[in-house]
Amino acid sequence: MSYQHNDPFGASRNSPTNLQNSQFGQSPNAWGQGNFGTAVEIDGSRQRKVLRNTFALLALSMIPTIAGAWIGVQTKFSSLFAGSPFIGAIAFLAIAFGFFYLIERNKHSAAGVGLLLVFTGFMGLMLSGLIGSVLGLRNGASLIMMAFGGTASIFAVMAGIATVSKRDFTNMGKFLTVGVILLIVASLANIFFQMPALMLTISVLAIAIFSAFILVDIQRILQGGEDNYVTATLSIYLSVYNVFSNLLAILGIFGGDRD
Repeated sequence: MSYQHNDPFGASRNSPTNLQNSQFGQSPNAWGQGNFGTAVEIDGSRQRKVLRNTFALLALSMIPTIAGAWIGVQTKFSSLFAGSPFIGAIAFLAIAFGFFYLIERNKHSAAGVGLLLVFTGFMGLMLSGLIGSVLGLRNGASLIMMAFGGTASIFAVMAGIATVSKRDFTNMGKFLTVGVILLIVASLANIFFQMPALMLTISVLAIAIFSAFILVDIQRILQGGEDNYVTATLSIYLSVYNVFSNLLAILGIFGGDRD
């Protein structure tokens, strides 16, 4: 059985993040001193709440993702654009960016949460081609579990570093975004070239870049740079999704049992 991974969004990410700096007024108290320390403490509590809500919504988003992947495998959804992979990739990107726009516009309402969950179901559908290919291997189920475990481990490590490290990693965001753009271009180009070495390089770089994005996004929340959990969830979800899909692709190539 041949194994091929053509996931144009396996190296794509759009995380519309509004950097908002919290401002605290310092009103003099009876001792002639401002209450800045109290404001910082309140803000820290608010950011931890945003992080908790983000993690909760991220966990919830896995349900429609799994459901979408299952439906896609059962209906062979990936065969829809099998004859025109480039057109399929462009259509997918157009739909994905449309979701990004709608989610961002509605991020302060329940509609934003609903749109995010619908989007994650759509992403599950798009993942079904890779899932179906891996399940066609004798050890496919174990490879999926390995990819899931590896993704969870990467997430835990990045979240831990973001929480305890005193170093500011958020300034890496611009460089990582440039890397993502290059990955998108390379992924689209490889639809025509079909170069296994390029595909492998893209997957390895995607895992590294999106792992770093997890670190950056979580630290941005903790520092107060992102105070909307819907936007934060979308950003982290895309990173987790891409780490998982590219890790699974690599495992399928090198660890797949085709006998």
